[in-house]
Amino acid sequence: MDLNTITAVARPRSRDQLPVWTAGDAWLAGGTWLFSEPQAHLRRLIDLAALEWPALTVNEAGLSISATCTVAQLDALACPTEWVASPLIGQCCRAFLASFKIWKTATVGGNICMSLPAGPMISLTSALDGICAIWPANGGERRIAVADFVTGDGRNLLEPGDLLRQIDIPLAALKRRSAFRQISLTPVGRSAALLIGSVTNEGALALTVTASTARPVPLSFDRIPAAEELRKAILQRIPDDLYHADVHGKPEWRKHMTLRLAEEIRRELQTLP
Repeated sequence: MDLNTITAVARPRSRDQLPVWTAGDAWLAGGTWLFSEPQAHLRRLIDLAALEWPALTVNEAGLSISATCTVAQLDALACPTEWVASPLIGQCCRAFLASFKIWKTATVGGNICMSLPAGPMISLTSALDGICAIWPANGGERRIAVADFVTGDGRNLLEPGDLLRQIDIPLAALKRRSAFRQISLTPVGRSAALLIGSVTNEGALALTVTASTARPVPLSFDRIPAAEELRKAILQRIPDDLYHADVHGKPEWRKHMTLRLAEEIRRELQTLP
């Protein structure tokens, strides 16, 4: 869709060239949502492409994912063999309700900043203890866990002019045994519940609930719990009004599927060597 209210496009090549943020500005990365509907309030786009951030960086600390990394680039990453949680990357990429054309344009940062409950990049990065590196408009850097960054349906902790620079995934999280479950109301529909569980070498369980809830809900146990203990923890941690409601699933059904998928994950991780 043409954005016929845009009067200027800025193309900074470094952070010090970023223009002063004003009302009517928008960051442009993939633009798959930005150009999907009218944006009558916008006057200027700030194109991040010229910053040329490396899409993916693998080092001894883990994985850094640039906010401008596309879904296709992330899916194509050749992960080290010791990253036993790496299948989650492909599983979450395929949880997108998107064509291959969108994969080549849509960005990881854009999906996280949209902060929709069904955002699979939110699911992936929150389950792997991802940390958002944010460039505030007034300088410096803030670091916030992805699970805390997203606060509700379409809501997050970004202030006007703040820019998500990258998401850092720690090596320890990438080495955890993991299990993935996702369900949609229709065969190719938007995720109505997406749960990821992982177990450390010491046997501690981390379970992250997304898509069924308005924001990510992480749960942790010092061991794999019994079925009833897990069920009670979910019922206590997730109030009924936190379950998301839209055409892709009623809250009562999402709650039921959350409990069911969590138990499937518990059983899978309990039986894995």
